Amino acid sequence: MKKITTLRQAAITSVAHYLPEEVLPNSFFSSYLDTSDEWIKTRTGINTRRILRKGGSSDLALPAVKRLLEKRGITANDIDIIIFCTVTPDMFFPSTACVLQDKIGAKNAWGFDLSGACSGFLFGLETGRRFIEAGGAEKVLVIGADKMSSIIDYNDRNTCPLFGDGGGAVLLEPIEESEYGILDSILHIDGSGGEHLHMKAGGSLNPTTHETVDKKWHYVYQEGKTVFKSAVVGMADVSAEIVEKNHLTSDDIAYLVPHQANLRIIDATRERMGIPPEKVMINIDKYGNTTAATIPICLSEWHEAGKIAKGDYLVLASFGAGYTWGSILIRWAY
Repeated sequence: MKKITTLRQAAITSVAHYLPEEVLPNSFFSSYLDTSDEWIKTRTGINTRRILRKGGSSDLALPAVKRLLEKRGITANDIDIIIFCTVTPDMFFPSTACVLQDKIGAKNAWGFDLSGACSGFLFGLETGRRFIEAGGAEKVLVIGADKMSSIIDYNDRNTCPLFGDGGGAVLLEPIEESEYGILDSILHIDGSGGEHLHMKAGGSLNPTTHETVDKKWHYVYQEGKTVFKSAVVGMADVSAEIVEKNHLTSDDIAYLVPHQANLRIIDATRERMGIPPEKVMINIDKYGNTTAATIPICLSEWHEAGKIAKGDYLVLASFGAGYTWGSILIRWAY
């Protein structure tokens, strides 16, 4: 006899973040590169970013996860699945999910790393949602953490001021109120964009050699103007699309939660949605682009400040290397 299952609703029930203590101001770059504080601010919206000198991405996630568990009043042994979204894993294997599982002592959890670049957290959130809905897990930990300073060429003025290090995490659980939680998603990839934003070496195609090191293939490469144009269209359109698809208006949205890559991209997305500036979560000025960590850090900061209330509609939106992009509609549940 065929088993009939009913999908459950998945919701964020706890959120936390962590940022390293060391602050790197724009003046650091202008002290040795042909750039200036004004140039960086005008083109990106970034004033400072945080840097982790010792440790890996798991060390950016660890304090956030500990805080998340404390806020929820549970232990690591209650976690069923760990989804670690990152493009800067501690190492190729074991996965950073395994590394973190050991550090927090989550003896009952299994998990994996997810590589979606700046859209990684959204892809991880959607994946975790499906486990919850299908009854495959009760508590899913979704982490976005990247130590971008480990793959940035600090002599490349086009990329080095853009990125910072940080980590954020959310806990997904089933809820009975079907009108709350993760309501919808629209996610995309387009591999033809890979030539414009990538890290060429370090994988099986171009394993580490003296040549790959000399050619600086182990650093982020980005064609800024090309990526900017694609990001403006992709992130803006998909954000507006998910609102229209769910028969909402800009007035219904409490916050746009955009990936923090460039303030001009964020402004274009906001304008496309018809949302005023005060309804947009922005912290790029303080932290730069922390890749998979930007959205959970925003959620955590705004929630800790008491700015998110139960019932608020949030639109999460991102665009990143791959290309990857998408949006997720959430109605805050706690």
